[in-house]
Amino acid sequence: MNSLFNLEGQVALVTGASSGLGRHFAQTLATAGAKVAIAARRTESLSDLARKISAEDGRAIPIRLDVTDPNSISACIDTAETELGPITILVNNAGIAISKPALELEREEWDRVIDTNLNGVWHMAQQVAQHMVRLGHGGSIINVASVLGERATGQLAGYCATKAAVVNLTRALSIELARYNIRVNALAPGYIETDINRDFLTGPMGEKLKKKIPQRGFGQERDLDGALLLMASDASRYMTGSVITIDGGQSAAV
Repeated sequence: MNSLFNLEGQVALVTGASSGLGRHFAQTLATAGAKVAIAARRTESLSDLARKISAEDGRAIPIRLDVTDPNSISACIDTAETELGPITILVNNAGIAISKPALELEREEWDRVIDTNLNGVWHMAQQVAQHMVRLGHGGSIINVASVLGERATGQLAGYCATKAAVVNLTRALSIELARYNIRVNALAPGYIETDINRDFLTGPMGEKLKKKIPQRGFGQERDLDGALLLMASDASRYMTGSVITIDGGQSAAV
């Protein structure tokens, strides 16, 4: 590991870590040397991940977390601090998508997406920032947005709206938190193949989507590692309020 991206001595909290990108982010940070609090609603998968990281000489603890519940967030942060030490990195990854025509979307479905993808990101960022300010050590907050926060698509109105909001929330927080040595940046992936979406992306709809991507293919989880480690480490110490888009050129295409 290049010393510039070394995370030895750092403590990271990753939300939505039970599957998909969150699971991969946790492993990537652990490999770089960070102790990792892996948090999600489904603790069974988290325990498996903690064992896997431990088997590779890393340190991870599973914590049950509901990002829509501020009390759950407080308890998660307290547990992470008690077990691992002061949190210096937050990966705000938890999110959901409901694919449905806008005219058919129920109020409850809209609210659920907003509550998870936007309110959850806000409450996590606020409480972890308060933790960092209280302990006086600064740190890095990485909000996981999406290419769909900049370029919309049909049948995902709530998802597109929340990811666009996360992008500007990132910028707003970066202005206020810079004085506390807290950097706030966003990662905006395009279509990245994971266990969750692999069947869809390898099917007929996936073939159509590929034609809209200049690189004519979907990203792999490892394609996000460089940007993640950049934002998590001191390599980005003079970088805040930035959004890194990794989408094979999708957002650049008309």
